[in-house]
Amino acid sequence: MLALTTCESLAKLIDHPLVKPELTDEQVIEGLELAKRYHIACASVRPCDIDLAVRTLQGSSVKAGAVCGFPHGSENTATKLYEARDLLRRGAREIDMVMAISKLLSREFQYVQMELQQMAELCHKEGALLKVILENAYLTDELKIIACRCCERAEVDFVKTSTGFAPSGYTLPDIALMRRHLPEEIGVKAAGGIRTLDQALEVYEAGCTRIGTTSTAAILDEWKARLTPAPGKA
Repeated sequence: MLALTTCESLAKLIDHPLVKPELTDEQVIEGLELAKRYHIACASVRPCDIDLAVRTLQGSSVKAGAVCGFPHGSENTATKLYEARDLLRRGAREIDMVMAISKLLSREFQYVQMELQQMAELCHKEGALLKVILENAYLTDELKIIACRCCERAEVDFVKTSTGFAPSGYTLPDIALMRRHLPEEIGVKAAGGIRTLDQALEVYEAGCTRIGTTSTAAILDEWKARLTPAPGKA
């Protein structure tokens, strides 16, 4: 993996989520403006906020993203496809979709596979990225591996550990397992509990190429400070 030698290189790994149910429009805009100031990869919003996100991020390098089937993945496939199609039509360039957790737990693997394939085809047809959330807190290692295989067959763009709404978020063993069972061209995204620079660097070293965090400003400010030579030491 490439070394993170600049503030910009770490910023381009970060997704800033704005998906808490209690956020107001004003707070969403504040988060989007923060994403623009720090030139991160993507700001991900609730479906109801996608128009606001596209308008606010217009002209910046930050991609407008949105969640789909969030946070439990319980919607049927037709509903997820309708939601994703509407988000893409409105300008979303990245979709974070929750896998059909209950179907995976029920070992209905064909259902899971077909849903992922249809979602990936829809997103790629529109030039958008699909990130699939496994929600590892509910899964055995066996099911995590099967989910990764389904994602590989569907040719999704990223596989993500967590929504942040489950009993627990990312773990380093989960990241290692996912990285081991996914091809190199599919990225791993860690989310759910990343609040410090050291945690962000740790998951990067473990193989993540995207990091979901609401601590964007604190992480990048500290990284910039670490990269700036102290007076007299340049």
